[in-house]
Amino acid sequence: MLWDYPNAFTWPVVPQSHDIDGLQHTNNAVYVQWCELIGWAHSEALGLSLADYQRHDRAMAIRRGEYDYVLPTLLHEELTLATWLTASDGKLTMERRFQLIRNRDQATVLRGRWLLVCIELSSGRARRMPPAFTQVYLAAMVDATARAL
Repeated sequence: MLWDYPNAFTWPVVPQSHDIDGLQHTNNAVYVQWCELIGWAHSEALGLSLADYQRHDRAMAIRRGEYDYVLPTLLHEELTLATWLTASDGKLTMERRFQLIRNRDQATVLRGRWLLVCIELSSGRARRMPPAFTQVYLAAMVDATARAL
């Protein structure tokens, strides 16, 4: 697949009947849910789960989400969603990117970006990432300037 960045973490998805809207396309809100699911799956694959977030009293929370809906997808269409960690200040913020490709023709149908901030779960306030977060997440960063358009 022609991914925007190297070392994609991927997840196959197929729209089901409950994902389809009145226009007979996958509802945009479904893409957002898929991004959340792959974001968690990627974090867990890297070694940081919800239990780890709770133990550290920290979480990476979405400050801003942006989605570019390039093409529609249809019922039962085979798709592959990818995600990457692409930027961090190493202290408080991080960026996660997404790309959704339609398998049959390799067309990109969605691109997304989250700006994340580390928060203290007990207070909801922004706090520095604990060492466990920086060790795992910074090691997984890809070079966002390596975008292969």
